[in-house]
Amino acid sequence: MSDILEVRGLTKRFGGLAAVSEVDFSVREGGILGLIGPNGAGKTTIFNLITGVYKVTSGTVTFQGKNITDMEPYLIADLGITRTFQNIRLFKNLTVFENVLTACHASASYGLVDSFLRLPRFRREEKALQEKALELLSILGLADRKEAIANGLPYGLQRRLEITRALALDPKLLLLDEPAAGMNPDETEQLMRLIGDIRDRFKLSVLVIEHHMDLVMKLCERIVVLNFGQKLADDEPDGIRGDKRVVEAYLGGGDE
Repeated sequence: MSDILEVRGLTKRFGGLAAVSEVDFSVREGGILGLIGPNGAGKTTIFNLITGVYKVTSGTVTFQGKNITDMEPYLIADLGITRTFQNIRLFKNLTVFENVLTACHASASYGLVDSFLRLPRFRREEKALQEKALELLSILGLADRKEAIANGLPYGLQRRLEITRALALDPKLLLLDEPAAGMNPDETEQLMRLIGDIRDRFKLSVLVIEHHMDLVMKLCERIVVLNFGQKLADDEPDGIRGDKRVVEAYLGGGDE
């Protein structure tokens, strides 16, 4: 299969400091790539460069053969790249269902007049979007919590809701920024199975930042290791596990 995402020579400087320097990697269409590294390695900075949150100092980001370097974030999302964040970003005072329905509305094609007058087009699309939201909640195991307020969910379910919202945007490439952060071993195991399931069900490609090494090693077909903003290694899990440079980088750093 071809690569859905290609990053070449990606560099980001903040003043005189290179947070990311000359990084190359690619994500195979339908694949799951892990991005790991110790504290300050530049992992989230790379997510921000891919999604247009930060402007690139040099290098290119190519998605499905199209150069998306420095495009506006909403245009990148429209092309099919969505993400979750280290710090969960939900509408905390809305229900679980409302959180997902709000994301579903990004694909609505009816206009203000349709909505205001509740014309047939509006009613037809609104029904379809509500059904889509309910289906996603069912797939992600949140249907029984649809009326719960998002802020009242256990932490692990808030993470799951954030992934559900990202899926509501119909991505082709899903970027997950430490999805297992704060989860216990059982929740992490469930999440690993969930990511694999949604990759298969929705025909997605996935790029994941994670510090739970069991999850990364079992889930990802390839792993890119960063250290001090530079690529240290790019290999299959077995190769990464036996790489002395990777072991030394982790022994010398903490979590990001």
